[in-house]
Amino acid sequence: MKKILVTGGAGFMGSEFVRSGVRKGYTMVVVDTLTYAGDMERLKEVEKEIIFYRADITDKDSIEYIFKAEEPIAVIHFAAESHVDRSILDASPFLDTNIKGTQVLLDIAGKYESERFINISTDEVYGEISGEGQFYETTPLNPNSPYSVSKAAADMLGRAYHRTYGIPVITVRPSNNYGPYQYPEKFIPVVILKALNSEKVPVYGKGENIREWLFVSDCINAVFEILEKGRIGEIYNVGSGEEKRNIDVVKAVLKLLGKPEDLIEFIKDRPGHDLRYSLNSDKISGQIGWKSKIKFPEGVESTVKWYMENMKWMNSKLVYLREYWKKFGVN
Repeated sequence: MKKILVTGGAGFMGSEFVRSGVRKGYTMVVVDTLTYAGDMERLKEVEKEIIFYRADITDKDSIEYIFKAEEPIAVIHFAAESHVDRSILDASPFLDTNIKGTQVLLDIAGKYESERFINISTDEVYGEISGEGQFYETTPLNPNSPYSVSKAAADMLGRAYHRTYGIPVITVRPSNNYGPYQYPEKFIPVVILKALNSEKVPVYGKGENIREWLFVSDCINAVFEILEKGRIGEIYNVGSGEEKRNIDVVKAVLKLLGKPEDLIEFIKDRPGHDLRYSLNSDKISGQIGWKSKIKFPEGVESTVKWYMENMKWMNSKLVYLREYWKKFGVN
């Protein structure tokens, strides 16, 4: 059985990859430091079938021990500090984890001759785009938040290590993921949580910001396709083509919950808020044959249903979240 090391495997996207990988017959070696956003509950259904290490990816000795003990054939690097708002409050953890952690992993993956290093980046490294344009893999990077800067640096580290040291890096730049088990500081889970509690739903600015929404299982299917068929040294955009204004996403969720739109509360826009992201995903479609399958109405409906059926998990995060929201003037 092929053994894969998955960093951030107890996170939202990483856990989806781990659960899917177990079903596909891979041996999953999960590395996660279990910060506030990591949760072993996401791995409960496969906990007896995986190898788990609680370790920080910036800890070189720990990571080298894991590589030496497990000898993975591939690394899927999801681990990251990922919430833009938090990066505005304090950029330091983002620079440490996203840049230093990536460097440590690349150094050790090279030493132990991993066959693939899939570096999970983000569409936010491109910055914002206006009009009807799209981001291509060749579009210059222009990140605008501390988070996206840290991810751009990690992205470029992977590219540089491939060019300089021959590390078999493939870069993946997905659009906004959503779905079950996403930590409720992110946009769609916040809307669901607030609305279910009949609380005001905070929306930055006028809700005109546009994002491309990709259901998490579609994204993970793309990562597996890239792992198995992708070309070393390449970059792949992974998007759905489904762009939505934030205000329209909120209204769609409220409608599914049977909640009134007067719950919406527009709040002061966050600093440096990008207006629009849009990926061109022709490359992965043409080279690998991947296309997203789950349309937004289906995806958001199943997401809302999951959260309604898993309110115990959601509410377990509430005390911590309320303290965090206060920093942004959200009740």
